[in-house]
This record gives sequence, C-alpha cells and structure tokens, in this order.
Amino acid sequence: MKIIFDTTTIDLTPTGKSYRVDMDDKTAEVEILRADTEYGKLDLLIDGERVTAYVSSDNAKRWVTLNGRTFVLTKQSGSRKSGAKSDHSGELTAPMPGQVRAVNISEGDAVTKGQTLMVLEAMKMEIRIQAPTDGVVKLLAVKQGQTVEREQVLITVE
Repeated sequence: MKIIFDTTTIDLTPTGKSYRVDMDDKTAEVEILRADTEYGKLDLLIDGERVTAYVSSDNAKRWVTLNGRTFVLTKQSGSRKSGAKSDHSGELTAPMPGQVRAVNISEGDAVTKGQTLMVLEAMKMEIRIQAPTDGVVKLLAVKQGQTVEREQVLITVE
C-alpha cells in the first residue's frame, strides 16, 4: 500500500465504527482496531489491510508514522477542533462514542477560543473538547460520567 500525503487536504468523516478518508481523488475506509495511548500506537484497518501507525502530538501538529514514513498533519483554520465536530451554530458534538470524564464549564460561563470545556474518554484515548470561538455556553447537554454516542450534542457556545 502506498499513501502519499505531502501537501494535501484530508477530510475525515465518521461512518459508524470507522472513518471515510477523502484525499484528492482517493477515498479509503479506516477503522481503529486498537489504540494504545501510552505508546501512541494505533492498529488500523485501511481498506481491509491491517496497518500499525504511531502518533505523537504537540496539540497544534500530529506526527504520524505509517509504513516507515512520517507525515506531519496540521488542522486548517475552520476545521474541527480537538476531535469535536462544531457546526456554524456553535454546537459541539461527540466525535465518537465515549464517556464524559470531566466537565470544566457550566451554562452561562464565558469561554475563550481553544479553552478545554470537556474531556471525553473513547477507546482508552482522552479527547479534549475545546471552544471553537470566544462566546458563552448556552447549553450543557451532558454531565460527568455520562456515556455519549457519536454526533451527540455536548455543548452549545454562542
């Protein structure tokens, strides 16, 4: 398998228990089989082929080593923030099923862009849900300890 990222846009779309990856004129189905966050190791199934990837991050960039080649991934402005899907209304939704481990805000709180509002745990990974913009928390739809489903509304920031 040959995957070339160079400078291109990669769109990830959740599709049940996997993701559809669209890159230029190529599409692949990627399923996370196992995630070992202690070592940054992911066992993936890419279009039916088992692959191991190693990931490290400094929050702004992710380095992904796949088949002996390392790629640097960065988020474009206007993209999803820290795993949470955000639409134009300010709704933040769960990127995958998981459990709410921490809630750092309440309804009515003023928040700043990039502030961690909530932490989810999914597949032994910690996912920080961050404010997409400065604003006020209009809705806090979940509480600590609650199990959430993919695309479930977590927070609304206006």
